[in-house]
Amino acid sequence: MKKTLAISAAAIAAVIALAGCSAGSDAGSPATSMPGMNHGSSAMPSTSAPATTAAASVDFNDADTMFAQMMIPHHTQAVAMSDIMLKKEGIPAAVRDLATKIKAAQGPEIEKMTGWLQSWGQPTQMPADMPSAHSMEGMMGEDDMAKLEAAQGTEAAKLFLTQMIAHHEGAVMMAKTETTDGKNADAVQLSKDIVSSQEAEIQEMKDLLAAL
Repeated sequence: MKKTLAISAAAIAAVIALAGCSAGSDAGSPATSMPGMNHGSSAMPSTSAPATTAAASVDFNDADTMFAQMMIPHHTQAVAMSDIMLKKEGIPAAVRDLATKIKAAQGPEIEKMTGWLQSWGQPTQMPADMPSAHSMEGMMGEDDMAKLEAAQGTEAAKLFLTQMIAHHEGAVMMAKTETTDGKNADAVQLSKDIVSSQEAEIQEMKDLLAAL
């Protein structure tokens, strides 16, 4: 009887000891999984993913900054040109639909790029002393915008398409530079999307222009 009790006591002691070890191990887990407290331990791979993602979102270079600072006003003018067309009467439906599509695509991209610059701690406008070599290709001057405002009907549609083809070609050039020189994954992907979508729209506009 004494022998049986001794074995039982030993077994209970072993269980308590194991439980203590287990509790100690579990107690350490929350500490290692606290945000910002992961020091690269291979035992906690799940905590490294958010840190990597956060690091990637702020990983940028001068080309990324310039791309966003230049493309924001470039897109803004495209939206303004589209707004001018959408307020006019007698515009062919296909041209009106194109203006609507351009506005719907580029408006959200302006917000996205503005958010990037803010998160990178960079100004949302280009420096005043930006070298002329970094001019925004395809931008319309004040006279060009005034002509578009004044034009009506088919004449306005032709002028809009002609101006927007040049505008898109400039955007494609800028985007290709970002694709080559950029570092931020999101910005580079946007540049590729711009090239793809706007090259397709350039062809669409050339076809529309030929039909007017």
